[in-house]
Amino acid sequence: MSERVREILSWYRSENPGVLTNLYRLLNHGRLAGSGRMLILPVDQGFEHGPARSFASNPPAYDPLYHFQLAIDAGLNGYASLLGFLEAGAAEFAGQIPLILKANSHDLLHPEKDPMGAQTASVADALRLGCVAIGYTIYPGTVDRRFQYEQLRELIKEAKSAGLVVVVWAYPRGAAISKEGETALDVIAYSAQIAAQLGAHIVKTKLPSAHIEQEDARKVYESQNIPRDTLTERVRHVIQSTFNGRRIVIFSGGAKEDDNAIFEEAKAIRNGGGFGSIIGRNSFQRDRASALNLLDQLIQIYK
Repeated sequence: MSERVREILSWYRSENPGVLTNLYRLLNHGRLAGSGRMLILPVDQGFEHGPARSFASNPPAYDPLYHFQLAIDAGLNGYASLLGFLEAGAAEFAGQIPLILKANSHDLLHPEKDPMGAQTASVADALRLGCVAIGYTIYPGTVDRRFQYEQLRELIKEAKSAGLVVVVWAYPRGAAISKEGETALDVIAYSAQIAAQLGAHIVKTKLPSAHIEQEDARKVYESQNIPRDTLTERVRHVIQSTFNGRRIVIFSGGAKEDDNAIFEEAKAIRNGGGFGSIIGRNSFQRDRASALNLLDQLIQIYK
């Protein structure tokens, strides 16, 4: 065990050996093994955005097995997806890549200002499929956020008792939050704190902008001169806000964008003390060769 992984595991002393073992598996798999960094492939967009919007730009990605193989060949730490995709390939690829079962989902067939995900999988499903973790999305800022928090707490209790790691997607949204506010520094840091307080072992959130959404927060950011001009400074603040760096925080890649922009974001995550990236559309919406090249360069940056 590397000293970095030993340090990270020490932050989770309240957990049982099963949780620590599965967290160890995530931290010690793939080309970033032992570094304390993570690069994970998430593929839950088919449910949320629809199959054509998700996979038409790279038709082989309609096949669930494609994503297993991509994550394995790229040397990633893990692969996260929904029940159907994992059921399609968990047996064929058993033991070859740590799996994260996303336990709730949200579709866009009905427009909602306050999105509300449905629980679409269980802890029992995760255990049956050989997963190391469950994942769950919360939408801080929505009207129904309290129900999400309560449902997540019950899932966390069950998952931890079964020895599973918990990854929480903390995505602020809602009618009371502006579109710009969904990635505002104060809102992202607040959402990451909420996820950690609910018991997440790993927090996934978006990269923060310099915008401050809440006026009461603005007063503090300005009076305390909290640095936020660069992305590195903003990442550092989110890490600080998540138990002063004692929880693993990884950042989502979002919609497909230019390679150089992705690399600069990864450098800012690395330099700001972030633990890595969870890259979905920016990898599987490219052809396989381009995706592998992109992921290889990201691994080199995090190394």
